[in-house]
Amino acid sequence: MIKTFKQRLLDGDTLRVFGLARIVHPVVVDIFALAGGYDGFWLDQEHSAATTDQINAVSVAARANGMDSFVRIPPIGYWEVTRCLEAGSGGVMAAQIHSAEHARQFVSWCKFAPEGTRGLNTGGRDANYSHMRPAEFVEHANRALFTAIQIETLGSLDEADDIAAIPGVDLLFVGPSDLSLVLGCVGEFHHSKLWEAIEKISQACEAQGKTWGCVAPDAKFAQRAEELGCRMLTMGNDTLMMRRGVDALKAAFEKQF
Repeated sequence: MIKTFKQRLLDGDTLRVFGLARIVHPVVVDIFALAGGYDGFWLDQEHSAATTDQINAVSVAARANGMDSFVRIPPIGYWEVTRCLEAGSGGVMAAQIHSAEHARQFVSWCKFAPEGTRGLNTGGRDANYSHMRPAEFVEHANRALFTAIQIETLGSLDEADDIAAIPGVDLLFVGPSDLSLVLGCVGEFHHSKLWEAIEKISQACEAQGKTWGCVAPDAKFAQRAEELGCRMLTMGNDTLMMRRGVDALKAAFEKQF
């Protein structure tokens, strides 16, 4: 049995993850897994559009490598949440949330009644393809599946404490690119404005007994985030793996280029 992100966060672990977006394939999952040190990944459905079959395939690859995974999606409809979970993802994360009320709506899509409004179907991987009885599945899904809210807008930043307090929110997630954009210091990942905002998010999580994660653009950022209590560090993705791998090959064959 794989220890999920949700359980590991509850146990106090710090998780090291990577992102998938452009090259959604089990081989990429295997490459990261064989490199060692990574606990899992998240799949980006905000800037890319993987098929249900692709989500299913990389979710299988995650479990085969002892990893957990979740999918980042725009909060456009309840059905997107259901499709990701039924395809085998361990959870979902909402991008571009603008208020606590917006976050509550997203969380409701992730939970079955009486905690939410998710539609019941036991034919997916999250119900072991109907091996779980409906009542067992509802209890398990509401308890075990992972729900995160990305903090990357001014509205979500202003209401970070209220969002962290929502039952069913397991993690707040800092998106430094969009957050730096709306704060007027785009791409300046060590700017004081950005870190004041990150500290506010960290304090909101601490006050509400929750934790937070982030994309770490560099090692200095990761170190500072850890010092502020970050427990899910995203370090690299499929595109960076390919680009930096090509850069390293060219450097190794510098005279030939």
